Amino acid sequence: MSEPPALLKDAAWLREGALARLLDVLGRDGEEARVVGGAVRNALLGEPIREFDIATTAVPQEVIRRATAAGFRPVPTGIEHGTITVVIGSRPFEVTTLREDVETFGRHASVRFGRDWRADAQRRDFTMNALSAGADGVVFDYVGGLADLNARRVRFIGDANKRIAEDYLRILRFFRFHAAYGHGLPDAAGLAACIAARAGLGQLSRERVRMELLKLLLARHATPALAAMAESGLLVPVLGGVPDLAGFQNMAKVETAAGVQADPVQRLGALGARIAEDAERLWQRLRLSNVEHERLASMAESWWRISPADEKGARALLYRLGPERFVDRVLLAWARSPATAHDPAWRALAALPGHWTAPVFPLKAADFIKRGVPQGPALGAALHEAEAAWIAADFPADPEAIAAIAAAAVAEVRPM
Repeated sequence: MSEPPALLKDAAWLREGALARLLDVLGRDGEEARVVGGAVRNALLGEPIREFDIATTAVPQEVIRRATAAGFRPVPTGIEHGTITVVIGSRPFEVTTLREDVETFGRHASVRFGRDWRADAQRRDFTMNALSAGADGVVFDYVGGLADLNARRVRFIGDANKRIAEDYLRILRFFRFHAAYGHGLPDAAGLAACIAARAGLGQLSRERVRMELLKLLLARHATPALAAMAESGLLVPVLGGVPDLAGFQNMAKVETAAGVQADPVQRLGALGARIAEDAERLWQRLRLSNVEHERLASMAESWWRISPADEKGARALLYRLGPERFVDRVLLAWARSPATAHDPAWRALAALPGHWTAPVFPLKAADFIKRGVPQGPALGAALHEAEAAWIAADFPADPEAIAAIAAAAVAEVRPM
């Protein structure tokens, strides 16, 4: 094994708290444990660390025994592949025994456990994800991950075609990691392998594609990564339609201008939902949740009718849609308008929910029953007619105006 090439600096997270206790428990008495993958990559890049994955030479049953003896709670979430989730307090840590693929068929590989860190690293996807670090902060690199990390280059380990054939989701992961961590053009060999294997995307479950795509849409450099996918013929098969890359890029800009947090559903709408049929297609193709589908459908409905010049209409729209869906649709309309991301009128429109709260419709069924409207269809029609008139009048609160609206609605459903 080559000499360790790097050392994590200021890695207090390795020496303190639950993670340090777990590494100590798993790394004694002839066994070794290291943090692997994303935590090491992000620590070296100065990026936030959101989760910790641990690799160990200890076999799964030994991991369970040691975790239990230490007072932790081991959960055999993937024990057939060597993975135990160890819960310390309320925090989960995924612990996986070193392994080698014996036979590979998609994402369901037959594996055997081992003690060879190099072999374990070589079975991972990208070089920057194969870095590992011991409790002392020493970084181990067996596949050139540090050089690629420094170059901001996302590169498959070994033969890119073989890595992709092991799991076709790696096509989307290649672009997602490039969008998050890469600079410049995607790695040429990796891109060529993704294009060659594009038919494999059809073998993936819609849930896995959804999860990966929504992560990609939030990445720092999502726009050029999506453009590379589109140019390579890889984006249309995922979306099932022609992407609106300009709208997507503008959505990212107007989000910032409006001061709202980047949202994957808003960005998916900007990328692929121009009409209601687009929302339906994306719902089915990506197996979106019902809430995600409803938001997309709302975004796609009449977004082209929105104008920052129509203040009265904006209040009516906010009343009907509620704050979240109002902002969804306004941002989509703004992103597809000729206006820039610095347009003050559009920015004020997007901020409307922050300074105007839609009032509650002041009339109830009892108000119309008192006016002689019988229960049944006529009562529902009167309520509907009155609410529409109240909205059209810009939500008056004056009792006389409300009474006039009620009287007109009664006359409409009970003509003289």
